[in-house]
Amino acid sequence: MVKIDYLSELIDVPENVKVEVNGGVVKVSGPKGQLMRDFSKSGIKISSLPDGKVLLEVWNANRKLKAMIGTVASHIRNMIKGVTQGFRYELKVVYAHFPISVKVKEDRVVIENFLGERSPRVARIVGNVKVTVSGDTIVVEGIDKEQVSQTAANIHLATHIKGLDPRVFMDGIYIVKKGVMASG
Repeated sequence: MVKIDYLSELIDVPENVKVEVNGGVVKVSGPKGQLMRDFSKSGIKISSLPDGKVLLEVWNANRKLKAMIGTVASHIRNMIKGVTQGFRYELKVVYAHFPISVKVKEDRVVIENFLGERSPRVARIVGNVKVTVSGDTIVVEGIDKEQVSQTAANIHLATHIKGLDPRVFMDGIYIVKKGVMASG
């Protein structure tokens, strides 16, 4: 097993973003909001540098710690992108015979008349995520990438059909586009 003596990664922080590090807890504030995440159990030393960058360091890194430093860096970069631009997933409602009705009620998305079923299917909205329905398009937006993607996955999985040929039974709600929010 090969160990690396010292491994570090530097993350650039834009001018309009403020990153605070307190004992492994990273707090990122920007124009769209604020995100906080605890990396204290990762085994990586995280420090905020005076020039506005974030430094990740690890000593005697084995294979797991080598992978972990990249993962933590990616999470922090996603937090920075979230508070500056935000994340947006676009889903499309597809049906052949029974018109699907989609509504947002409080913290859940209600899907009615899927394949002609009497009882509605429900998908949970995770965290502080905004879901809008217009026609056959569903838009999921927010600043936390994990919450936005999990909400989009919940909506997709609520209409996932098991045991039937997907080439014949194409009804459902599918993710068609993902990226950052449009500015403005």
